[in-house]
Amino acid sequence: QVQLVESGGGTVESGGSLRLSCVASGNIGAYSMAWFRQSPGKEREGVALIASDGISTYATFVKGRFTISRDNAKNTLNLQMNSLKPEDTAMYYCARMRNRQLSVRSADLWGQGTQVTVSS
Repeated sequence: QVQLVESGGGTVESGGSLRLSCVASGNIGAYSMAWFRQSPGKEREGVALIASDGISTYATFVKGRFTISRDNAKNTLNLQMNSLKPEDTAMYYCARMRNRQLSVRSADLWGQGTQVTVSS
């Protein structure tokens, strides 16, 4: 069974940057991969998705600030987060996707999450 392990979370001031990484224990090259986030009391929401062909999709609230990328040779997914805001504070999850829909229902494998906290 493939496992996903996220890293790179932490605490940063508003306007700062963080880079999240997700390493898969198996081959992810044929899959769309995505980042989701969840704050206490809120539903998990899609942040960004990158398909196997490299085409990416972003949630409106992160467009222009976050960049998703992948390195299939290293089975790694990344999320570069710039211009962070306090409302970006959440647990961030890496997910393997069944299709190109940035939806919780389309994910078939999840990582354990990494916490991102943005202070004002």
